[in-house]
Amino acid sequence: MKLTPRQRVMTALRGEAPDKTPFTIYSGHLPRCTAERELRDRGLCLVERVSSYRTSHPNVGYKSDRYTDQRGRGMVRETCSTPHGELTRVWEPAGFTDWRHEWLFKSPDDYKALLFLVEDTVVEPNYDGVARLAGDLGDDFVVRDQLPLEPLQNLISSHYMSTETFGIEWMDNRDEVLKLCDAFAEVARRIYPIVANGPLEFCNYGGNVVPRVIGPEVFREHYLPHYNEAADVLHGKGKLIGSHLDADNTIIMELVAQTRLDYIEAYDPGMGPSVREALAAWPGKALWINYPASWHLRSERGVYEGSVQMIREAAPGNGFIIGITEDVPEERWRGNYRAIMDATDDEAILLR
Repeated sequence: MKLTPRQRVMTALRGEAPDKTPFTIYSGHLPRCTAERELRDRGLCLVERVSSYRTSHPNVGYKSDRYTDQRGRGMVRETCSTPHGELTRVWEPAGFTDWRHEWLFKSPDDYKALLFLVEDTVVEPNYDGVARLAGDLGDDFVVRDQLPLEPLQNLISSHYMSTETFGIEWMDNRDEVLKLCDAFAEVARRIYPIVANGPLEFCNYGGNVVPRVIGPEVFREHYLPHYNEAADVLHGKGKLIGSHLDADNTIIMELVAQTRLDYIEAYDPGMGPSVREALAAWPGKALWINYPASWHLRSERGVYEGSVQMIREAAPGNGFIIGITEDVPEERWRGNYRAIMDATDDEAILLR
């Protein structure tokens, strides 16, 4: 039976084998044009990322200013006013992402203000908006919910600290860092049941973890328990949960296997263990890869052959999805995406 793009993705996320390997792209990474319509007609599934909750900080004052710096770049400065002092951050909008120039944390004097900011978080459901969106988008979209970053990851890859600053503070002021992590964890625990009771079928928990920055022991102590705690809540309501682990996961493969995550998203088989090795290391977990970024520099034939290789490594196809989670050069994406789609079509014919 031919499945819709959405059905194909959900079948794979549940660890089953769809009629062919799903091919997905984050909706913001695919321009609306003739090529996009062609790909969707062939079965491409777009991924819309939302949150079924809202957060606010009623006792924190916010001020945002836009300005142009001396190099002509458009910048945004945000100021957060707390009873323990002001926190400021500066970033440069850059399309679907941004470049961070200044983080909220400047010195250990900011810990009290940061802790107040986190503890002041109010969380409320936003079910109607996301349910309406999922219904409006239809069968060639999946709408994915999003839990916040893991408590420790909040201080490594968000607007609170730079990775370098985190490393210094982890060594010099670990007690203060862990106080913040505990506060982030308490906020996350209020979010788990909201997502579990919400209208969407699956969610990501954090991600962008770089194992070579944190190391296996920190992952074991400060990441794994939070994944499992959230998974228990989500699974109690029949929801799926995964994480965006897009770095070289070689040194944490065994630890990821110990999590109760249902899928690993954005996995890069060009950077770490192959598709075959990852599926063998993580039995019972779906593998939703990001097509390796460096492979987009191959010829279209090379892109096709790389896709065929991975599909065959994943045979018979249970729990395997090819995704695009990053931007691809403007001059390459049309041909490359068609080549990936050709591979999914051709391999599906061979398996029949």
